[in-house]
Amino acid sequence: MGLKELVSTKASPALGPYCHGRKYGDMIITSGQIPLTKDGKYIYDIKEATTLVLSNLLSIVEAGGGCREGVARVDVFIKDLKDFEQINEAYKDFFGEHRPTRVCVQVAALPADVPLEASMIAFAGKLE
Repeated sequence: MGLKELVSTKASPALGPYCHGRKYGDMIITSGQIPLTKDGKYIYDIKEATTLVLSNLLSIVEAGGGCREGVARVDVFIKDLKDFEQINEAYKDFFGEHRPTRVCVQVAALPADVPLEASMIAFAGKLE
């Protein structure tokens, strides 16, 4: 069993020398995603940006055979903690009753001055 590269046709393309994600066995690990649409448009509205990032990440998880309920952890890097409440609202709307573990930290800067970046760890296969 080796590392399998994951590519989502729904997420924006990788902007550097990395892939969307990797799968080893049932474990899926994504690269960080910023709020960039497939057609290259940056989204700066925090709630819309959060939903886009989570949707792009989930599409990578799904490319590896995973699903929303298989998301175990989300790491979120935000430009300004004043956006924390709105990110939480979008996060809750996106995941519903499923509550992955999460890390959320403020960072000094992000590419293209976007408001957040996030990544996921998920599991594919039958969930018990």
